[in-house]
Amino acid sequence: MNFLKKIPFKDFAVAIYIVVAIIMLIIPIPPFLLDILLALDFALSMTIMFGTMFAAEVLDMSFFPTLLLFTTVFRIGLNASSTRQILLNGYAGNVVQIFGNFVGGGNLVVGVIIFIILIIVQFMVINKGSERVSEVTARFTLDAMPGKQMAIDADLNTGAIDDAEAKRRRDKIQEEASFFGSMDGATKYVKGDATAGLIITFINIIGGVAMGILFNGLGAQEALNKYAILTIGDGLVSQIPSLMTALSTGILVTKGSKTENFGLTILNQLFRTPQAMFLVGGVMVVLGLFTPLNDILFLLIAALFFFIGFRLTKKAKIAAIETEVSEEEAEAEEIRQPENVNSLLAVDPIELEFGYGIIPLADVNQGGDLLDRVVMIRRQIALELGTVVPIIRLRDNIQLNPNQYIIKIKGIQVSEGEILFDHYMAMNPGYVEEEITGIPTFEPSFHLPATWITEGQRERAESLGYTVVDPPSIIATHLTEIIRQHIDELLTRQDVQSLLNNLKETNPSLVEELTPKLLGLGEIQKVLQNLLREGISIRDLLTILETLADYAQTTRDTDILTEYVRQALKRAISTKYFPPNETSSVVTLDPKIEQEIMGSVKQTETGAFLNLDPQRSRAIVDSVGKEVEKLENLGKTPIVITSPIVRMYFKRMTEDYYRDLVVVSYNEIESNVELQSVGMVTA
Repeated sequence: MNFLKKIPFKDFAVAIYIVVAIIMLIIPIPPFLLDILLALDFALSMTIMFGTMFAAEVLDMSFFPTLLLFTTVFRIGLNASSTRQILLNGYAGNVVQIFGNFVGGGNLVVGVIIFIILIIVQFMVINKGSERVSEVTARFTLDAMPGKQMAIDADLNTGAIDDAEAKRRRDKIQEEASFFGSMDGATKYVKGDATAGLIITFINIIGGVAMGILFNGLGAQEALNKYAILTIGDGLVSQIPSLMTALSTGILVTKGSKTENFGLTILNQLFRTPQAMFLVGGVMVVLGLFTPLNDILFLLIAALFFFIGFRLTKKAKIAAIETEVSEEEAEAEEIRQPENVNSLLAVDPIELEFGYGIIPLADVNQGGDLLDRVVMIRRQIALELGTVVPIIRLRDNIQLNPNQYIIKIKGIQVSEGEILFDHYMAMNPGYVEEEITGIPTFEPSFHLPATWITEGQRERAESLGYTVVDPPSIIATHLTEIIRQHIDELLTRQDVQSLLNNLKETNPSLVEELTPKLLGLGEIQKVLQNLLREGISIRDLLTILETLADYAQTTRDTDILTEYVRQALKRAISTKYFPPNETSSVVTLDPKIEQEIMGSVKQTETGAFLNLDPQRSRAIVDSVGKEVEKLENLGKTPIVITSPIVRMYFKRMTEDYYRDLVVVSYNEIESNVELQSVGMVTA
């Protein structure tokens, strides 16, 4: 008994419903109880129909396929019980008797015709349509699943939704696919229910006549009238609920709106155009006056439609006036409230603006995949540098040339480019001798000479050895390089706090020891910005913070702390710049210049800076240029090796002139790296 108490009453009710259906197939049900069960079936069918009408979306009735199965079994049980009573006693209760006499008018022919009409409507109209809609909906729902999943992933990667919302949407997609798949098969229950009712009815008529003649001593005509009317009544009382269930199925699978009220939506869509109401009214007037049809009836209906048309016209005028007034009030309110301009002060971290000729590349409906490429850029930067790139805003700008695009960082343009929409960019990697005809241009990311070619030239250019790139790839590559160059500016204190919170989940003691006791959030931010400025990944945040915790007790100079962190990351730096099992060509710095640089360092309260004579600085920079040119002629990355104490000052001296110059100290190189000096910076 304690076990039974734990089972919810609703579960008992469903179980009893199924058990009663099974019992009716086995045990004779008295007429008074049969009346109760038939009335209950009738009420339940109406409940299902109205429930589907007012469901906000199909998943509100997610158990509808199971419900169809239960009601079908229950109705078959009722058919079996009523058939037993009709054949044995010639009476199956008040409900069956009334449906046979009242609905059928007590006439066998009328009852049969009404019954046949119900069967035809259910079979040929409702069931057939619902079955087809369910099949097509299931197919399209399954086909659309990959696209919906990609859309969710895109929203998640761009930060538009969080993990919880993404999980909820994925679960909903799975539920919809499962539901429509089940509905595709569940419509067969409704069709089978109608078929079974039709077969049972005809069997009952034959069996009833046989029972009346053979066992009850009735004549053939008398037996046919008695048992056939009862059978038709039984058929009607079961087919009407079956018809309502079939109608519910059709409503559910054809439901379009997910949020609006069912009845209100239909009326608003049907009676929303004044012109249509006036046309209908005019047609009804013509039919009433110029045909033998009842003129009073048609003129009254015409008057009703004219009235609706005038009401809709009046409502439309009022709505237009209200809209105009509300717009004027909004403009006036905007003027009266200067604080509303605050929304205009927000600056997007990264913007990509383009002319109208590039819109097809960003429009998913036109086959553009630029948005997907932007998502991949954010993912690529996160894996490469260990930081989250802010959301990249894409917007069209009619002030630009049709094929032009610009890239903005914090609202300021930092780069631009121009593409030809129907062309490809071919670049010579350096070893292709045969030239290809086209429109000369420069690749926007690295300013390399290139040529615009047509689709027909693409295959030939690739066979010759040219690197051929499509317009979306050009924009994506350019955007990626700009983000790499400015990623340190995009790292905010809030981003740093998010990184610390993520690490705190696995290493709480380290984060609590470092901040705010040893270093503030801004100081950690400056160290991370220094690393990102030179392309050093901060993905290994654990090592970075442990190094800061070790040395922050002796100094809070963020530049010096950055050098300590770089030395702790020497494995990553060596792997980045010096390929394994290969001798790397580098340039060294003259020790005299190193001493001269260190002698010019001035310490202040805000940090150290280099106070070197401008002429000497220029001479050193010119010498660096010559050595860099040597490495570039060898096809090597320009790398300068210095002592640890000089590295950061030398980098600051040269970064404005040679942004891509790599400056590393001896302490940042693994012992197994093989180096070859091909020159020395002297001045």
